[in-house]
Amino acid sequence: MNRVLNKVYEFILIVYYKIIYKKSFIVGKKLRFRKGFLVRISKNKKATLRIGNNCFFNSDCHINVHNNIIIEDNCIFGENVKVYDHNHKFNNLNIPIYKQGFSEGTVIIREGCWIASNVVILKGSDIGQHCVIGAGSIISGKIPKNSIIKTVQSLSIEKIEHNEG
Repeated sequence: MNRVLNKVYEFILIVYYKIIYKKSFIVGKKLRFRKGFLVRISKNKKATLRIGNNCFFNSDCHINVHNNIIIEDNCIFGENVKVYDHNHKFNNLNIPIYKQGFSEGTVIIREGCWIASNVVILKGSDIGQHCVIGAGSIISGKIPKNSIIKTVQSLSIEKIEHNEG
């Protein structure tokens, strides 16, 4: 029963996005996603989201488009992935950041990629075919095809010195 309800949810949300975003929302066959899949496309006439065939988005994935995001065929996304093709401008001290507008770029995620949980993909990213982007990574720039990206963390562990009085 849960699968049937999810298929109905997918169908309704895709139809909803096609109605509100019209030609800016282009999807291939067999787009699948779980709860919390969110798409925001700017009303800017050039803003476009293209998602290829056989793509899957796990829970709470968000795609925010001001310019152009392309996701090719057979890509899978872990939970809580965020994709942005823009960033706030912040270089004018006389204007509040929220009033300075955005810088924009294109994001391309090429065929057969696995984007693991909690990844953030920023404007100007071009992820090559068959890449694996490890959990918690922040991506900006060009990633060569057939690459594995891992975020290397170093932990500092210190003993707590308790006061005896």
